[in-house]
Amino acid sequence: MDAAIVTLAREGMRGLTHRAVDRAAGVAEGSTSYYFRTREALLVGVLDRLADLSTAEISAVDAHDLAAVAGLIEHWATAGRERMLARFELTLEATRRPQLRAALERLSGHFRSMAEEVLAETNVPDAKRRAADLVAHIDGLLFDQVVGAGPARSLEDLQRALTPLFMAAFAV
Repeated sequence: MDAAIVTLAREGMRGLTHRAVDRAAGVAEGSTSYYFRTREALLVGVLDRLADLSTAEISAVDAHDLAAVAGLIEHWATAGRERMLARFELTLEATRRPQLRAALERLSGHFRSMAEEVLAETNVPDAKRRAADLVAHIDGLLFDQVVGAGPARSLEDLQRALTPLFMAAFAV
């Protein structure tokens, strides 16, 4: 799946084939299709792998620590850029594929639930809505950084951008 993520990020949705993943992983032709019979299964497999990696990274960060969250976003926009490009490719593709859409909705719900849990622990009112808003804002900030749609932001810039989001999310 890691080879599929790299292939998707570098070649786009059209370049992601079972054969291309086999080549990128350095495995025998047919290996990827043995485990992921259809393109749909391959796409869902990539999305699941991305979810596992992101969940582990999010869990390792103190979600109350603005600097730590900004550092994670910076990591995703730089060292983790290929993973985020693959994620955004899948997000757009999900608008046309119901099975992928369902997998994406599970993933998005998982991340919103993680944020909601953090907010609920600090007795924030309306934690569910605020968590959804916070995740959406962070996703937008991340998208802006990964695709280069806005100005490149340093770690300090990211912290400044996150400050009002955190103040709104954690306000009691």
